[in-house]
Amino acid sequence: MPFRLRVGCAHCGPGTFRLLDVGCGSHSPTITKKWFPACEYHGLDYRTCGNDEDDARATHRHYNIDLSRQSLDPVPDAFFEVVLMAHSVEHLRNGLDVVRALATKLKAGGRIYVEFPSERSLSLPSMRGTLQFCDDPTHVRLYSVRELSNVLMESGLRVVRAGRRRDWLRLWLLPILLPAKLVLRGRLEAGDVWDLMGFADYVLAMKPL
Repeated sequence: MPFRLRVGCAHCGPGTFRLLDVGCGSHSPTITKKWFPACEYHGLDYRTCGNDEDDARATHRHYNIDLSRQSLDPVPDAFFEVVLMAHSVEHLRNGLDVVRALATKLKAGGRIYVEFPSERSLSLPSMRGTLQFCDDPTHVRLYSVRELSNVLMESGLRVVRAGRRRDWLRLWLLPILLPAKLVLRGRLEAGDVWDLMGFADYVLAMKPL
């Protein structure tokens, strides 16, 4: 299970819940529904980012919003048990304002998970994909655990967990996974070593009951 789902949806269990996925490309709808088939999946993005018809069928509702220029007014307030924002905030100059607005979309007891490149990523080497922050020319601002946590706390949420994203299972399996990917793909990509190199940080916060 992807780290964002394991951490962001840990309080939901197997039952029905509403999830808002901010930046829902790369087949995130079908991946999410694979692990949480009963969830009501809502996606938010201004482009498809490689999604297909299966992803469209997995999506209960899609919000076509450019967060750099448009408001979140079409998204209902106090509606979602989970808001996920994985590797989207760094593409926004107004990311703190967006996270502040997303906090209003949570129901009481709901949680928001924000994942983003760490400050450490500025010192990492370049690699196919994105390992050094500036490998991706659409990255426009580096955010920190401290400032995102402060924005969420100022919005009335309680920070549950925060820090470096480490998927320990993937780390333990790296001696097997890396050679296998070299054989299958003929190369390694940045995402293969994110956990090893400490590329990403995250903040998980909860709206009080």
